[in-house]
Amino acid sequence: MDQDLTRKVVIVTGAGSGLGEATAQAFGCAGCQVVCLDLNDKNLQRVTDDLRAKDVACTAFACDVSHARQVFDVIEQVVAQYGRIDILVNNAAVDHTLSVTEMSVEQWDQVIGVNLRGPFLLAKAVLPHMQRQNGGHIVNIASTAATRAWANASAYLASKWGLVGFSRGLGVEGRPYNIRVTTIIPGGMRTHFFDRFADQGIPMPDEANLQDPAIVANVIVSAVRLPQQSVIQEVLVTPLTESSWP
Repeated sequence: MDQDLTRKVVIVTGAGSGLGEATAQAFGCAGCQVVCLDLNDKNLQRVTDDLRAKDVACTAFACDVSHARQVFDVIEQVVAQYGRIDILVNNAAVDHTLSVTEMSVEQWDQVIGVNLRGPFLLAKAVLPHMQRQNGGHIVNIASTAATRAWANASAYLASKWGLVGFSRGLGVEGRPYNIRVTTIIPGGMRTHFFDRFADQGIPMPDEANLQDPAIVANVIVSAVRLPQQSVIQEVLVTPLTESSWP
């Protein structure tokens, strides 16, 4: 039988919008206690207000996931408040749609810092607590950018391909402690992620070929519900009509 997630403590990064917001909502509907992390205070407030209006127990922390001290401080506060951490969803991500020659070193570092260093820091911070409680589930959100390549996305591609490799290694390390690791590889979604395209004069993808992030969020919850003796290690979720890039 599927696991009951009632009162489980779940941390969702990038919870202020897009897939992160949809994931926080999905776990809230499943009866979890939801901890929302994001850099945007206004978005965090909006999401947590909405969750509380639905009687979801939730807490919000403004946090830069690429900043080690902030990450470790937040995790200690979560453990102090809830006593445990059952699920971590590493969703926060950024991108700069630029060629290698145009991208600054600082922009490269930001993408790798948020998209790859961030999941490492969060995993490193929660693992001792999950090991002590002999169980937990870490979900890393990759992208179809981890399965193919296109121009002007070198940093993003590197971060997401790297995240898949990190997840596989982390999964092996977690097994002796009943800690499961799942990598979600979503295709295009109708989120703010593509907003920057308009500012840069890049053609927007056809919305008909994008999926509702709530669908991917439900896949995440379903993966976590799986009985403890099994794990969905990787799952690819794309719109039916999405074509390959480029």
